[in-house]
Amino acid sequence: MSSEETQIAPETTIELSGGAPTPDQVDALVELAHAAEEADANPPFSEQTLVELHKAADSGAMDAPLRVAYAWAAPDEGSTDHQYLLAGAGVVVLGGEGSPDVLELVVRPNCRQHGIGGQLATTLADDVLAPQPGRIQRAWAHGEHDAAALLAVRHGWAPVRELWRMRLTSLDEIPSPRLPETVTIRPFETGRDEQAWLRANVAAFADHPEQGRLTREDLDARMAEEWFEPSGFLLAEEDGQLLGFHWTKVHPGEDGGSEPLGEVYVVGVVPDAQGRGLGYSLTLAGIEHLRSQGLGAIMLYVDSDNTPAVELYRRLGFTRWDVDTMYAPVTEPGAEPA
Repeated sequence: MSSEETQIAPETTIELSGGAPTPDQVDALVELAHAAEEADANPPFSEQTLVELHKAADSGAMDAPLRVAYAWAAPDEGSTDHQYLLAGAGVVVLGGEGSPDVLELVVRPNCRQHGIGGQLATTLADDVLAPQPGRIQRAWAHGEHDAAALLAVRHGWAPVRELWRMRLTSLDEIPSPRLPETVTIRPFETGRDEQAWLRANVAAFADHPEQGRLTREDLDARMAEEWFEPSGFLLAEEDGQLLGFHWTKVHPGEDGGSEPLGEVYVVGVVPDAQGRGLGYSLTLAGIEHLRSQGLGAIMLYVDSDNTPAVELYRRLGFTRWDVDTMYAPVTEPGAEPA
């Protein structure tokens, strides 16, 4: 820890709010997330959470499905900067019917070990995360943080799911894709392929708790991001029908820091086309595209209990790098520990 990262024990005020955050609040949350990711090498908020925050702030809708606990730190005495600092936050994205309310919590790196995370967790546990009949509650801990595990135990939550982050660094050893003669791969065309892709995505991920629920609004939000590049969004077609896809992503590097990193963002095959090796071929095609960008490493997320996918990625040379853990209340029916 450098001198600039010396831990501080700020006097904090917990603010709980629902509905749409203000643009200033979203900016503060994004800045906090960047500070934590730089220290932890893991983003504290999922992409969907950030989409929901921006979407709510843009709409101003007070019925937005959000509940946020902010830990504001008072400025130091004698400081010329009188602005409050966001020392931590807990964001709950409220699910619809059959979908869970999902918590993600973060504390600024130099404000840790002073009970801020505990204050945020307790505030939310007494409010939106209090036991409620018919509500499903979950929490993500991104990266293997001991503090997250301790908070979970304190509040009676246990692990129910592990999402592995795997990484590939030997890109030159990857074979070229081999497709059936009748199948072609082409890049996504903005303004043409959105609805067809949404239908294919729902079909391919009908049982997936996050990916299968993406809406047109969610898709548009991702396409508006700086990282979106249609040439890296590969579609497999046969006789004009969309059979599968591999959406790749490139995480930009930092000046004087990390190198750019490719990502196997999402690979999907519609049920009627499964069993033809398209998932394997699309994975190779996406890796080939990322390799052509001059990238030295590629990462992906995969559920630890998805044995066929894990075995495939291991055969390609991917290794387990990190893990995100999902927690659930141990008293919740059906919340069996992972």
